[in-house]
Amino acid sequence: MPASKTERLVNLVICLLASRTFVTKERLRTTLEPYRNCPTDEAFERMFERDKEELRELGIPLEVGTVSALFEDEVGYRIAPGEYALPELHLEPDEAAAIGIAARFWQQATLAQAASSALLKLKAAGLDVGEAAPAGIEPRVRAEAPAFEPLLEAVYDRQVVRFSYRRSDGEVRAREVEPWTIDSWRGRWYLAGYDLGRDDARVFRLDRITSPVLLTGRAPQHKVPDRLDVRAQVDAFAVRSSGDLGPATLRVREGTCFPLRRGAGSVVEGEDGWDTIVITAYADTAGWLAEYGPDVVVLDPPSLRAAVIARLRAIARPEATSAGAAVAGPIPPARHAGPAERRKPLEVAS
Repeated sequence: MPASKTERLVNLVICLLASRTFVTKERLRTTLEPYRNCPTDEAFERMFERDKEELRELGIPLEVGTVSALFEDEVGYRIAPGEYALPELHLEPDEAAAIGIAARFWQQATLAQAASSALLKLKAAGLDVGEAAPAGIEPRVRAEAPAFEPLLEAVYDRQVVRFSYRRSDGEVRAREVEPWTIDSWRGRWYLAGYDLGRDDARVFRLDRITSPVLLTGRAPQHKVPDRLDVRAQVDAFAVRSSGDLGPATLRVREGTCFPLRRGAGSVVEGEDGWDTIVITAYADTAGWLAEYGPDVVVLDPPSLRAAVIARLRAIARPEATSAGAAVAGPIPPARHAGPAERRKPLEVAS
């Protein structure tokens, strides 16, 4: 959740917890700065309704009642401290380890601050949450595309976005999209949503978004499919667009490269600390393998080996190329959709 929204929700919870009586929307609007800054009554209503729904989804008991017995039509809100208080937390060692791994997962991404803050709160509550990953676990994710954070906010807030998008042929067009979810596949981030200009579902690569993402504040009109498998659609698109380049044989260091191992056709364990695996190579596989650095050695084909070496040399000496070397790299969707939308496949924007 973006920091600005988190702060707004925390302040709303504090305000409703501190009051012994029900608080009206009008009082909340004058008390909380984000509500005061809403340009119109409609914008405030939309933001407040989204915040109420968010609190309920987080399990925070939001009570609704009349402010005064004399004016039964004047509705207010509050959070009862007794209902909101958390029971004492107890974590098993494996649960604590999983939380530590989840926090480290975002250390190189835009959510690092939120992950670290959550970890500190758990430690302050007396929980022994270890940050060291168990042997063989590599928690890491990169979300460096400028579009990632605003799109993540749009997915959570359920509002329409606008941006310019570069197609595979180089043409740039304006897009207006109802965002559904964001997913990562082979080191790249993708947005799934409903393209209003094309009146159909689409998948967009975040690194092809060429303009700042504009959050319009408008609520989407189309339901999100219940069964939304973005990764399967992106995988199918990658095969269609770049083609299957055949098998590639790799040596991978023992206890590393688990994403590669999961997709391997075969894995042969070695006795020298290195295992041999066979994967299917695509056009962008060289950039993906380069991310693993010294933990991967390409044995075959020679063209892939040369491409990976070229990527690594370009990274080590960025001045050797004018543009440097580009190393190729879920957010839960809404819960309701019509039967027709559940059956409709996604297409990747070309």
